[in-house]
Order: sequence, then structure tokens, then C-alpha cells
Amino acid sequence: MSPRTYDVRTFGCQMNVHDSERIAGLLEQAGYVKADGAQTPDVVVFNTCAVRENADNRLYGNLGHLLPTKKANPGMQIAVGGCLAQKDRGTIVERAPWVDVVFGTHNVGSLPVLLERARIEQESQVELLEALEVFPSTLPARRESAYRAWVSISVGCNNTCTFCIVPSLRGKERDRRPGDILREVHALVDDGVIEITLLGQNVNSYGAEFGDKAAFAKLLRACGDIDGLERVRFTSPHPRDFTDDVIDAMAETPNVMPSLHMPLQSGSDRVLKAMRRSYRADRYLGILDRVRAAMPDAAITTDVIVGFPGETDDDFARTLDVVRAARFAGAFTFQYSKRPGTPAADLPDQVPADAVAHRYRQLVELVDDIAWTENKTLLGAAVEVLVAEGEGRKDGATHRLSGRARDNRLVHLAACDAVPGDVATARVTYAAPHHLVADDVLAVRRRTARESVPVQAAGVFVGMPSFADRC
Repeated sequence: MSPRTYDVRTFGCQMNVHDSERIAGLLEQAGYVKADGAQTPDVVVFNTCAVRENADNRLYGNLGHLLPTKKANPGMQIAVGGCLAQKDRGTIVERAPWVDVVFGTHNVGSLPVLLERARIEQESQVELLEALEVFPSTLPARRESAYRAWVSISVGCNNTCTFCIVPSLRGKERDRRPGDILREVHALVDDGVIEITLLGQNVNSYGAEFGDKAAFAKLLRACGDIDGLERVRFTSPHPRDFTDDVIDAMAETPNVMPSLHMPLQSGSDRVLKAMRRSYRADRYLGILDRVRAAMPDAAITTDVIVGFPGETDDDFARTLDVVRAARFAGAFTFQYSKRPGTPAADLPDQVPADAVAHRYRQLVELVDDIAWTENKTLLGAAVEVLVAEGEGRKDGATHRLSGRARDNRLVHLAACDAVPGDVATARVTYAAPHHLVADDVLAVRRRTARESVPVQAAGVFVGMPSFADRC
């Protein structure tokens, strides 16, 4: 009998991508194999997001499109997990009774058992826990990349932002021990990984659970001592917890990349207060000034919400002023949407949709103009690009490779003999708002594959700092 096949479809943030790799690893450990594009999977897993209002419509639209396929393929199963599953719970099965399994953010590891139980009992299985059982990072993973990896350092969030539903779905923040994190990173490097991204809903509050406010800076420095680890990134920090020791660690640790994603959300102090964002515009810009003083070439990106309840034209003008002062290399921009269960959903003075849309267009135009200006300063500069998987980009008949520079800018390279995982040094020949083009490839450095070692074989590593040894 052929093994059952699966397909995992991911929506949302990097944490969801991380969890989806664990879902795939669990399924393969249970004997499933990844479906190729030509076949109908035996199991389709939706790993969902609940941050935006259209998340619900997107899920149920996908489930509706899949119903005829399921009817035509007896034995096919559909599972829904992630934040929307945690939020909607049994409602998913009520609205889409052809769904076989619903599981939450706290029990990813239960999926194979729930699928088997649904097959045997021939009825939907809904299991959602209120607290985390095991860190997702301890589960087996099927990584999408051979040379890049996500490493979760914490789960959950202790912030109370009035627009955000994540804390109620992911729970209170829980920190992994530094030694466990560094053992995972060592094992990944031994398996050929050269770039990691440290993940957390608020990475720079890491260590609060075990009483070490300097833990995140120490973790960055410890990653700098790992031979073979070329690039370290992290997301997302919170301005409230962003301290000078983190800036120093970034600047003084060569493999920590000169890029920073720092959510702004609003440039109006009044709106920030209503959002329960515990910083103000001056503090935010002060952090950026200190980052750039330590790392002049750092590229800084952000998140901005337009149309938060009560936002006036003056509030929005202040946001534009901060965006101009910050000179972002890029921004994720959002039109505010109500999320049931959040304090902001019940606030008065909801901004009319047409006003929100108008402000949004203004913001996007400004962000793109600044990003384009900033990108043009790199014309003629040599950049190191870690070549990504996929076919890259085609400009007419010209095929290009694509990848990320050290500062995380997207770069499209002239065709060369580089393969995914190689590092190409190339000169920038064209700049656009959202990418660079580098037609002049100067050199290609091959990634050296290392012998794979199982995570459980990792022990005490020579030269690991006391920060890890004691935890």
C-alpha cells in the first residue's frame, strides 16, 4: 500500500511557517509523504492566522473550494490548525462539517493521532488546549530550506495591545532555556544550515520568565560563537523592551545581520496610548538613531496600522512625519480591522472605511518613495546575496536568481552558476522600491554541506559560553 500523502497550507506570520515545518515533520514521522503538485493529497492541513479580519473568509473560502475534491476522493482528510482554529474552536466544524480535525496552537503534536482517530471513528475530532504542552521547536521538522531555519526562542505574548488577538490565542509568554536553543542551533549548523532566524512574539523580552533581562543580548552573542553559522536574524522585537545591550550585541557580533524589523504601528502618541503601546514616537526614533549610530548600514523595516479607532487627520499626519524621519527600507502596512475579543473592537469613533483607504494609499505611496530613495543609495555598491530556493525572477527573456542581502533587502541577480545556499557577491545596477538588481556578479562562494547529526546527540559544546552552560 502506498503511503498517505499530505499538503500543508500556511497563512500568517513567521511563527506559523515555523509551526508548519513541525506539522510536516510530525506527519512524515507518522509515515506520510509530501504530495507533489500533480496529485491530490490524502491530507490537507490549513495552518491559519487570525490577525486580520479577512482570515475567516479566506479559510472558509478555501474549505468550500476543497469540498468537491474531498467528495471525489473518499478517504481524503482536512485538518485546520493555528490561531483561527484556536479562536473559532467548534465553529469550524459547524460551518464546514467536512473538516475532519481541528487543533489549536498549543497541541500541534496531537495532529497525527487526531487524524487517525477521525479515520477510525468516522467523525470530526476537535482538540484545543488552553496551555502549551511542549515547545513546537522540540517536535520533528521538515524544513523548506536546506540552509535556512527558524528557531523559536519563546512562545506567547505578555503584551496587551488593544488591537491584537494573538495573546489570547498563543497564551502568555514562555521562554526556552538558552542551552536548549543553542543545542538546536548547533544541530542545524551541523546539518548544513548557515542562516537562522530567532523567533518570538516579542524576542527582546526573552529571559523575563527565568529572570535575566540581558538574556536576549547574551543569546545573540552566543550565536556569534557558533562556527559555520554565517547569518543570524530575529523577529519581532518590541520598542518597549529594546535596550542598548541588544544594539551593542548586534553591532559587535559579526554574524548578526544589520537588519531590524521594529513595529511602529502609529506615529501619534495619542493613538499609541490608545493601542497600549508602551512607548512614544520620540523613544521609537531614538532607538533607530542608536541602531544607526552603531550600524550605519542597517536596513530598518516596520509595521504600521492606519485607521485605528479615533485616529484623526492630525494623528495620521504625525504617523507620516515619523515615517519620514525613520527612513524605513520597507514597511508592512495595514488597514485597521476589528477583531472580536480585542478591546479596540468596542472602542468608539471607528474610522470610516473610505477615510482609512485614503490614508492607507497616502502611507503606501510615502513608504515606497522613501524605500526607493534609500535603495538608490546602494547603486554601485557590492552586496553579499544568499541565493534562495525557487526559480527567481524573469525580466522578459532574462532569467535571474534571487536572494537576500545581509541587510535583508531582496536582490535579483544576473544568471550565474550559483545554486540555493551559495553566497554571491554582486554589484547593484538598478534599484526599485521593493528590490535591487545586481547584474554584475563578482564572485560566488559555495555553501559547504556538513554531516547531519541528530538533535538528541547534541551535548556540551566546546567553547559554549557560561550563559548556556548554566541554563
